Amino acid sequence: MSDRDTAFAEYFAARSDAMRGTAYLLCGDWHRAEDLVQTAFTKLYLVWNRVSRHEVLDAYVRQILVRAFLDERRRGWWRRERVGGDDADRPNPPESPESRLVMLQALAALAPRQRAVLVLRYWEDLSVEETAALLGCSPGTVKSQAARGLENLRGLLLPAYSTIEKGER
Repeated sequence: MSDRDTAFAEYFAARSDAMRGTAYLLCGDWHRAEDLVQTAFTKLYLVWNRVSRHEVLDAYVRQILVRAFLDERRRGWWRRERVGGDDADRPNPPESPESRLVMLQALAALAPRQRAVLVLRYWEDLSVEETAALLGCSPGTVKSQAARGLENLRGLLLPAYSTIEKGER
């Protein structure tokens, strides 16, 4: 882990609970509060090297948090939530930092082509045809690589998630 990542992880560990409390007060829902905190810390991480005044980080993160909440309210949170349809087969996003790390490690363990297909199809939300065009292959290849990639990802994640749920690390 780099010094940048270590410093960010320490700040996240120290302040995420307080920010979650603030987010809960804003939205009144613990799940949405988690999403807001994740959004805020993700945005902070992206500019971490450019933040020069670390003594004002709390105010900066709170500002990001509030803006994310307001943006969500303007767009309508319910519009982002989709039930059924094509989305039913998509994996749910990890809910904790440990889960995200496990997911990233499992994704990194996949064959590069499978990883590319899964990222383009399920993260970037591209269609089979768009993914095929981007990778320069047939739609059938995208479908088979996605199926194999999901199967391999499940095989890697099931043992890891059961360990996290038991509290082992």
